[in-house]
Amino acid sequence: MITQVNVGIIGCGNISPLYFRACRSLEILNLVGCADLDMSRAEARAREFGTRAFRVEELLAHPDVQIIINLTIPKAHGEIGIAALEAGKSVYNEKPLALSREEARRMLALAQAKGLRVGGAPDTFMGAGIQTCRKLIDEGAIGEPVAATAFMMSRGHESWHPDPEFYYQPGGGPMFDMGPYYLTALVTLIGPVRRVTGSARITFPERTITSQPKHGQKITVRVPTHVAGVLDFASGAIGTIVTSFDVWKHSMPYIEIYGSEGSLQVPDPNSFGGPVRVARAGEKEWTDVTLTHPYSRQSRGLGVADMAYAMQSGRPHRASSELTYHVLDIMHAIHDASNEGRHVPIESTCERPAPLPADLREGTLDP
Repeated sequence: MITQVNVGIIGCGNISPLYFRACRSLEILNLVGCADLDMSRAEARAREFGTRAFRVEELLAHPDVQIIINLTIPKAHGEIGIAALEAGKSVYNEKPLALSREEARRMLALAQAKGLRVGGAPDTFMGAGIQTCRKLIDEGAIGEPVAATAFMMSRGHESWHPDPEFYYQPGGGPMFDMGPYYLTALVTLIGPVRRVTGSARITFPERTITSQPKHGQKITVRVPTHVAGVLDFASGAIGTIVTSFDVWKHSMPYIEIYGSEGSLQVPDPNSFGGPVRVARAGEKEWTDVTLTHPYSRQSRGLGVADMAYAMQSGRPHRASSELTYHVLDIMHAIHDASNEGRHVPIESTCERPAPLPADLREGTLDP
């Protein structure tokens, strides 16, 4: 019989329903309740998902809660994460881990001092698509990875998101909003990054919201909206990443990894499934690969569940503080490289997260 771990959700915005559903579908998670600075929003989510609404300070102080799932806006990730740790709770932050490296380091130091855990999104790398790619690379299907490309290009979020302003403030922009998916996938597949360089710009200093309910309002853009980076991996591989909110249409792949014995097409790292394709040395066409792992459908919350299992067994959790901090460090370094006109060494590092077993029953993370 599984022993459940009690969790509480802080932040009841646009992404929160995915985590509420995860607390129903992943056996180890038991949702105690939710909180938001806007109490009416917390109450609405509580009614929708059959749980209890709390004030933020009440949920942080709740004696039964073991993990806080922090779904606040990026500028509050560090503040709420630190508050959760000070209250004796482990914390799982939505991406990015924190707004600054300094704030993130304070969080990790506090967790270490208190014997608590910090983890963070994305957990999409735990899905069937990227886990299948990990298996292929580990088995030598494309030989030694020598290079990679990654592209996330769109026209931004103001045409569809109900509250898009924060995407154009510090902690937002295409690199900090979407870069974590791509960089986490690349680190999972190739390993940590040792240095970067890059270029970044604000293309449109003002944007007009065309979604509801803020149609017509103007946004002053305060972060780069087109970012191009070069990644030197510790393994020797070289990666190229482009993230943009300035592109109407493109035909570039999500991620491709080029090895000494072939090439690998990686699926959208903001999803959990496929398709996965391989072209081995001498082959002219891509070959579709059958997914080898579970969790091909929307499965946000896997990282929280994996942390819960790890807390019980003592093993490392996969969406770890080291991984999420390394990704944060890389993103800042690409911006720094553009501002300073130089290569920037990456001071942090991490282990590649352990691959998932292929024979897991859905709803579980450990055999």
